[in-house]
Amino acid sequence: MAAALAGCGGPGDSGDVTLKLVAADYGDSKANSSQKYWDELAEKFEAKNPGIKVDVDVYSWTDVDRKVKEMVKAGDAPDMAQIGAYADYAAQDKLYRTEDLVSISTQADFMAPLSEAGEVKRVQYGMPFASSTRLLFYNEKIFKDAGLTPPQSWTDLAADAKALKARGVKIPYALPLGKEEAQAETMQWLLSGGGGYTDNVGTYDIDSTQNVKTFTWLKDELVGKGLTGPTPPGKLDRAEAFAAFTRGDVGMLNGHPTLMQMAAKKGVKYGMVPMPGVNGKAQATMGVADWMMAFKQKGHREEIGKFLDFAYSTKNVLDFSREYDLLPVTTSAAQEMTGNKNDKALAEFLDELPTSQLYPVGKTSWAQVSVDVKKYIGKTVDENGNPASILGQIQTKAATEENAE
Repeated sequence: MAAALAGCGGPGDSGDVTLKLVAADYGDSKANSSQKYWDELAEKFEAKNPGIKVDVDVYSWTDVDRKVKEMVKAGDAPDMAQIGAYADYAAQDKLYRTEDLVSISTQADFMAPLSEAGEVKRVQYGMPFASSTRLLFYNEKIFKDAGLTPPQSWTDLAADAKALKARGVKIPYALPLGKEEAQAETMQWLLSGGGGYTDNVGTYDIDSTQNVKTFTWLKDELVGKGLTGPTPPGKLDRAEAFAAFTRGDVGMLNGHPTLMQMAAKKGVKYGMVPMPGVNGKAQATMGVADWMMAFKQKGHREEIGKFLDFAYSTKNVLDFSREYDLLPVTTSAAQEMTGNKNDKALAEFLDELPTSQLYPVGKTSWAQVSVDVKKYIGKTVDENGNPASILGQIQTKAATEENAE
């Protein structure tokens, strides 16, 4: 392994070692809590690696990032953390580089878009642990009753939404630009319009011509024509949009794999298609990843590397992905899932992953920029909203944050 070839690395390299891992909970009940997954994984690893123990604490997504931040601030960083962001810790030189931890084969197995998103200044610190993409969901029954086909372009989407409104559908297209996850819906639309949060060299470009056109179109052609339902998009959160879809109140919306389970439980039959673009399928879809990172403080580099190589084996990646309806982060697991009929439900999401684009998570400024997007983006599509002006304000704030890095 790369870690072993690089030599020993710190006080934890001899004798018994206990590794501390703090991880996020992907379960929705005690029965499928991620604590159960990690405890079983740790037990298997310990059986193969005498002298190394792994102690795992799992917290809800509401608490886990804060918990790790508190531990680091108190001078008691965990050996590993599986959480939502890594860039702040990398910028503070608190993390091991990925290449100093895992084997060459493990690092090479990470899917390319995810590996690149784990880099700060071209050095990988964040290892993708769970991933997802987005597709456009549509209510099959509503579409069939209206004689509609799924949209392939913005023009199609607007026409379908208009037809659904005429038939009394409460929310023809759900546009959740509320504070819960506005940054996701925003990015999906920016990409479908040929833009994004950053330009080709990674500089914030939020008020680009393409992005202004995208939100002007949303304001004029969807929101302004009453095709997004009674709740203003800036006040509609993703959770409520998903719930409305499972009640049969929504014709179309962007969704991730979790919505499949939710809809199935409520007996709502749905179809899924790639996000429409201006003149056809969007060139890229949004990808999302959560991250594994390793802190240098306690010096257990070799032991951490052994555990991560084990955790990222094809079998273990597949077990986690299947348990929580997430996409695998390694090429080997993705290939196996693609060829397995039991994973057919996730295949369409998996198809989008190689060309997906992720948030600019390698920027320490992104956390604050994301907050600003959540706060202001809904105003772009208000009746008196000015997309160019509001996107310009968000861009100015982003540039200020970027320059402060």
